[in-house]
Amino acid sequence: MEINIVFRIAAVGILVAVLHQVLMRAGREEQAMLTTLAGLVVVLFWVIQYISQLFDTVQTLFQL
Repeated sequence: MEINIVFRIAAVGILVAVLHQVLMRAGREEQAMLTTLAGLVVVLFWVIQYISQLFDTVQTLFQL
């Protein structure tokens, strides 16, 4: 696994946390929730590729 993906996920997490706090303080709770959800979706798209590679590796390892 590349260490680069860990830094990208951390950066998205920090950015989403800051945006969430700013929007909550401004009284825009709905936009804060949507921002958090969008950050989660972006990270899941990145992680799904690695999960797929893991399943392929396990499948070839056990010759299923």
